[in-house]
Amino acid sequence: MKYEIKDRREGYCLFSAEGESFKEVVELALRKKISLCATDLSRVDLSGVNFSKADLRRADLSKSKLSGGNFYGANLSRSTLAEADLSGANLYAADLSGANLSNVNLAHSDLSGSDLSGANLSGTNLSDADLLGALILKR
Repeated sequence: MKYEIKDRREGYCLFSAEGESFKEVVELALRKKISLCATDLSRVDLSGVNFSKADLRRADLSKSKLSGGNFYGANLSRSTLAEADLSGANLYAADLSGANLSNVNLAHSDLSGSDLSGANLSGTNLSDADLLGALILKR
């Protein structure tokens, strides 16, 4: 089946490919180093995906299942992750500055060395999350 990764605002196609699932097509885009900046990745199961060093600035990942994902060094600045499940995710050294993390499940996640400055953390579950060296400042 053919799947498309679309721009979150205008709806135009940024990347498309044949695959068994949308998740498989996202993984292909990441392997090809395609920028996922300002994409609509909301309401999908992307658990366990390797987003390491991916460009996800201004992406919409709201209400997505991202548990166990690897976001090491990823740029998620000004992205929307509201109500997403990031439990057990690796967000080490990720840029989450200005991101909407309201009502996100970050339980058991590694946020060490990440930049959370200006992020909306209201209602966020940070139970047993590692925040060592994380930057948490209001802008």
